[in-house]
Amino acid sequence: MNLQILNPLRWSKSFLLIVLGGFILIWFAFIDTYSLWTRYQLNQRQETLKAKTEQLETETKLLKQKIDALNEDPVLLERIAREEYGMKKEGEHIYKIKEKN
Repeated sequence: MNLQILNPLRWSKSFLLIVLGGFILIWFAFIDTYSLWTRYQLNQRQETLKAKTEQLETETKLLKQKIDALNEDPVLLERIAREEYGMKKEGEHIYKIKEKN
């Protein structure tokens, strides 16, 4: 067996540079803490979180509008209290009717 092939000191300079370049490329692409793969994953997560933040801000605006409507309109507040929470005025009687299917 030819031992010169296995000895890295006998390899040509261009082959050594290719091997070193390949190692550096693999290192920075996948192994390093701040590798390209990690940066890609973090970018994807950042975009997802931005979209969720925008969605939550929209929902917050809608809820604030509902709160403002309830604060400004006592009739709406009373209607919601009666329908959803079963509240009643003093002296009022509520009869619940069950429908048969």
